[in-house]
Amino acid sequence: MTHRISGRAGALATALGATLLVGTTALPAAAAPTATVSCTSAKAGLADKLEKDITAALANREGTVAVGLYDRSTGTTCTLNATTAFDSASSVKVTVLAALLWDAKKHDRYLTDTETALATAMITESDNDATSKLWKQLGVTKIKGFLTAAGMTKTVPGADGYWGLTQENVTDEQKLLKLVTAKNSVLSDNARAYILKLMGQVVADQRWGTPAGAPSSVSVHVKNGWLQRSTHGWRVHSLGTFNGAGHDYMITVLTQDDSTMDYGVTTIQNVARAIHKDLVPATSGVTRYTPTSQPREALVAVPPRS
Repeated sequence: MTHRISGRAGALATALGATLLVGTTALPAAAAPTATVSCTSAKAGLADKLEKDITAALANREGTVAVGLYDRSTGTTCTLNATTAFDSASSVKVTVLAALLWDAKKHDRYLTDTETALATAMITESDNDATSKLWKQLGVTKIKGFLTAAGMTKTVPGADGYWGLTQENVTDEQKLLKLVTAKNSVLSDNARAYILKLMGQVVADQRWGTPAGAPSSVSVHVKNGWLQRSTHGWRVHSLGTFNGAGHDYMITVLTQDDSTMDYGVTTIQNVARAIHKDLVPATSGVTRYTPTSQPREALVAVPPRS
């Protein structure tokens, strides 16, 4: 079974069994949580502006949304529903790659050619078969070992090989992106560079989400996830790191209770545009990134259980 849709148009973000969805009927979206956006910053006025603009970006949007922002250059942090747990969908693939590299470092070895090919397909094309192979190779014990080392204490690997049902939250995903983007004892410099390289090579029709509105002066690295289930509708997630124009920042947006995949994508991109605009205000001649293709819904993938 192939997990790609229309060539490289994307894969459903998870390994799921047939009981978990399906159908195309849109579900009614739930009301947004009552939590408010909270920001702090060493730059005067920036926290208030971000709180106002992220809140405005989410006005009248239905569903459950969690947001994390961290900008090293201005000491800025924003959170919304940061401890709310979500099915990970394909966003967990960054964790899988990080765990693979962490384990290789422990054993003082390079990735094999096979591992390199699987990792590339997993991140750049969101290939589910590749992810299932790496997940099985690592095993839950090693994955939990990495999560402990990374301080991702609330991330729970999906049971029975269903990696897309891993439970994650904004707090832990931001911890992961911080490890990927700065020197630390968990991931080697080579490992971090490799993860960012692959996230920077994601195929064009999967470069939606957090990159929306990023100025042309910053480099963009992204990994998204999307999944429909019979409860809580669509989960649509986006992890992104951005470096340039005097800034070094990362954004996580996790959503569920979306009536359609496109609805979730739009919610994420509204938030992303507000953040990029506030962190890196437009100057003459600066263009903003606009995703050029509409993400497409994918079919449920059922991997082998063996």
